[in-house]
Amino acid sequence: MGTGGRSGLRPGKGNTEGVAAGKGNTDGVAATPTAASASCQYRCIECNQEAKELYRDYNHGVLKITICKSCQKPVDKYIEYDPVIILINAILCKAQAYRHILFNTKINMHGKLCIFCLLCEAYLRWWQLQDSNQNTDPNDFIRYAKEWDFYRMFAVASLEQTAFFIGIFTFLWVERPMTAKKKPNFILLLKALLLSSYGKLLLIPAVIWEHDYTPLCLRLIKVFVLTSNFQAIRVTLNINRKLSFLAILSGLLMESTMVYFFQRMEWDVGSDCAIYKSQDF
Repeated sequence: MGTGGRSGLRPGKGNTEGVAAGKGNTDGVAATPTAASASCQYRCIECNQEAKELYRDYNHGVLKITICKSCQKPVDKYIEYDPVIILINAILCKAQAYRHILFNTKINMHGKLCIFCLLCEAYLRWWQLQDSNQNTDPNDFIRYAKEWDFYRMFAVASLEQTAFFIGIFTFLWVERPMTAKKKPNFILLLKALLLSSYGKLLLIPAVIWEHDYTPLCLRLIKVFVLTSNFQAIRVTLNINRKLSFLAILSGLLMESTMVYFFQRMEWDVGSDCAIYKSQDF
């Protein structure tokens, strides 16, 4: 069995140390540590039921994927898939791939990915701002002002994304009796939203390969990011599509309110920043 997809799994599964302790077991199955089920709860990627383990490690390195007791399907078939295949399935917004990434892997790049996505968005805004205000003066003061424009765009992008998340969390908090039987894990949801915003990385290629269809590409990227966020909410909280869609709309409403605020603020101070009027983000 291929094990190319096991590199990102959480520790504590298929521990071969249990072989020595389980000599009395005639089938040679390595005992799964009980601490793993207490500290790490995995999920079936098909039915979202909790599972104590993803696979069992037999003697001589023979692995067998655990079968879910609820749906009678493999708990996580992606543990033997190549990471590229998993990424393609995530791009296709498959719920199974999202459950594998969010529940059955250990990824600690949420903050770094968030910063990098914000830098991409800030660069896009800054590039559009400079494109609308071309100035060939090589004066150091002009370059200094342009640098601060980039910092300002980064701050604006950060505040708008924060407003988007606040809108989502506010809606889900109000509707929490309907979203889940137990209290929603908003920390996990935040991580899921940050990871599912990876589509913003496509903003840089869209700018580099400048074309007449660039505005259309930017809107398609926006739609893709929102679709990924929608799927992340649905998978993380195990709620229906209607509530996930309404949560996204609430986030967009809050973000639009922030954009309007910045438009009014820029108008009051007399700034020539008109980027918000030409783009949706």
